[in-house]
Amino acid sequence: MMRASGLQLRPIPYPYRGMLAVCSDLDETPDRDVYLQTMRYLNTRHSSSMGPGAGLEVGNTIYFDMPADQFSYWNTDDAGRDMIHRLIRSGHIDCLHSYGDHATTRAHAARALDHLARHDCKLEVWIDHSVAPSNFGADIMRGQGDVPGSPVYHADLTCDFGVRYVWRGRVTSITGQEVPARLRGIFTPRRPLVSARTLAKEAGKRLRARRGHSKYALHGPNRVMQPSSLRDGRPVYEFLRCNPHPAGVSVGDTAAGLAEVLTDAFLSRLVHRGGVCLLYTHLGKVLRRDQPLPPRACAALQRLGQYFRNGKILVTTTRRLLNYLRVLRRLRTRIAQDSPELRIDLFATPETCGPDAPLFRNDLDGITLYVPEARPAQLMLNGTALSDVQRNAPDHTGQASLSLPWIPLSFPD
Repeated sequence: MMRASGLQLRPIPYPYRGMLAVCSDLDETPDRDVYLQTMRYLNTRHSSSMGPGAGLEVGNTIYFDMPADQFSYWNTDDAGRDMIHRLIRSGHIDCLHSYGDHATTRAHAARALDHLARHDCKLEVWIDHSVAPSNFGADIMRGQGDVPGSPVYHADLTCDFGVRYVWRGRVTSITGQEVPARLRGIFTPRRPLVSARTLAKEAGKRLRARRGHSKYALHGPNRVMQPSSLRDGRPVYEFLRCNPHPAGVSVGDTAAGLAEVLTDAFLSRLVHRGGVCLLYTHLGKVLRRDQPLPPRACAALQRLGQYFRNGKILVTTTRRLLNYLRVLRRLRTRIAQDSPELRIDLFATPETCGPDAPLFRNDLDGITLYVPEARPAQLMLNGTALSDVQRNAPDHTGQASLSLPWIPLSFPD
């Protein structure tokens, strides 16, 4: 738990015990129909060729300059671009997955950002793609997008556009971040050889982290994100993704492999540990266009839906999860001493990366404070009482709490 001036902040929004984002790269998605079918199945309960939808909250990625056989912003038609605009504005496309394999100059990036801005589309999350030239990662992803003087340098444009969260290829096998790392759970008797190898690799990452190896800086504290810098000095939050497949982080990261990852054992362990997970996958790598998610993957997503609807795991988009963690770390409280009730003022510490910004109500979705059960309490923000505060019964810790509701995104269907 996090303490905020004498009060405890609940690390996960009430009543959930874990938090997860299905963070899917769109690599090899064949067309806009497959893209939309998949998004509709994930985010609604509507009937589809794959059965009733999972009813979750799941985002997706987009890129621009790609080979003609892959869905991307420039490769689709006007209807496809209109779909992309609507999904970005609703929050369901929340990540730039580089500017694409064929984006080799600063002009490619500038054109993409200009088009997004003209359609009132904002994105805060950057995810490196394969070895695209515009990547920010220097080692695994081999990009030059943040190297001043490079033909594809664009970090200034992209960060000024609003990107603040960056993924540069780091993936862990450990179930649950934002809690102490535990290697237990990686080894499985069903697959002893491959899981033992995966465990050894993860132990090696942690050893290198303790020795100060920058490539594994995120693995050491086992946190989802931490402040970092691009090579041009621009401050960003770098984040870590997770793939708990027993055979390693590059296995099972497709639509067909999802069932081997979203297992009941993984989900129950995430709940037990009270952890957070940004799940690494590629749901656009499909075997059948008419049924993008195979039956076993759909069963796994329905299982995740049960954990969500039973109040065990909050499932949300990558941007919302990262933003929640950033706000949680900045949030502080001040208790008014001259009030007969418990009046709690919420305020933020200075921003770690980038310029400071005031807190607004929409920054605080899910924020939960443990408070004395019997005493009346009020939450204040910028001197104004918040009207949608919920008082919660004691949770698994035996403590009562106040929370602000997690307001779901509305899928533009």
